[in-house]
Amino acid sequence: MKFDVILHKEDNGYWAEVPALKGCFTQGSTIDEVKENVKEAITAWLSVDLPNTGDEIISVAL
Repeated sequence: MKFDVILHKEDNGYWAEVPALKGCFTQGSTIDEVKENVKEAITAWLSVDLPNTGDEIISVAL
């Protein structure tokens, strides 16, 4: 599954949002850090939305 991510530059780092996942945001000091953080944010967002069926998220591609 792939998601578009919008990366924003600020004076002290970066923040990212995932438009398809309402409220899915993260931040980081470097681009590499925010890329890793957004993978975690997407995984966390999806895991909260999964019904309690035993399904798991294995990986998130960007």
